[in-house]
Amino acid sequence: RTWYSELVAAKGMSMDLPAPDLPRIEVPIAEHDPVMGDANAPITIVQFAEFECYYCQRSLPTVERILEDYEGKVKLVFKDYPLGFHARARPAAIAAHCAGDQDKYREMYVTLLNNQQALGDDDFRTHAASIGLDMDAFETCMASGRFDAEIDEDMAVAESVGVSATPTFFVDGVMVAGALPYDQFAAILDRSLEEGS
Repeated sequence: RTWYSELVAAKGMSMDLPAPDLPRIEVPIAEHDPVMGDANAPITIVQFAEFECYYCQRSLPTVERILEDYEGKVKLVFKDYPLGFHARARPAAIAAHCAGDQDKYREMYVTLLNNQQALGDDDFRTHAASIGLDMDAFETCMASGRFDAEIDEDMAVAESVGVSATPTFFVDGVMVAGALPYDQFAAILDRSLEEGS
């Protein structure tokens, strides 16, 4: 990519190839899935991720920039895919959902990804207090186990659509795997907008 950019700048070269027709996969979305951005936006991004994954944390600035730059045009639906070798990923997912019960999912999502070395039970309480949650309600939710089935459902959906690593995104059904640069997401988003998604 760098070599191509330098060649274009040095030689004034341009390339006009049509965008490839990428396969689209229908990802089932449940009513209980957390949504960030405008729920009525024309473009849907489904993110399969978890809170202990280094590359999920690396993708956070890209996700935040997309939600800002494409405000009103994009909604991000989050689905949990806690990897088996990350012992704190599932409890962190539960903490995020419990924050979501108090309309603070996005705040906890950002806090957990930015504090991946602090995912213990005491850390969850600290994070919950820092974003202004009702602590009694949060503690009750954490102990209830009521989000276990939703997390299991997300994992089953992930496997059914071919997710094998985190983060994996589906931009209007087009799979984008990994913590890719913003520009690559923007190209797919712009194309979807042009096609009238």
